[in-house]
Amino acid sequence: MKRDASVLKALLADKFKNHPHVGDIRGRGFFWGIELVQDRASKAPFDPARRLHAKVKAAAFARGLLVYPMGGTVDGCYGDHILLAPPFIASQDELAQIVSRLAEALDAALAQG
Repeated sequence: MKRDASVLKALLADKFKNHPHVGDIRGRGFFWGIELVQDRASKAPFDPARRLHAKVKAAAFARGLLVYPMGGTVDGCYGDHILLAPPFIASQDELAQIVSRLAEALDAALAQG
């Protein structure tokens, strides 16, 4: 069973590389950030009043997943990111479950408007 960063990186890329509201996926090891954008092509951020990062956090928590949400990451006001930091002992199946739950949470948060 492989427990290295390449597994998490591949799972995140596979799930989010074509997501219309993911501007970037970056990280190292088991510490990864996902940039949330209103428009993928221009990387325009969401309106800060929407508090998308907080909505994703709540939706993830409701699904049994803890994430680190951040707002204002572009200029102190605009920009939403979600950080993941799973335990180093997470199995490949657990990493897949984390990524799946995050995808569900993001879709739920976006649907809230």
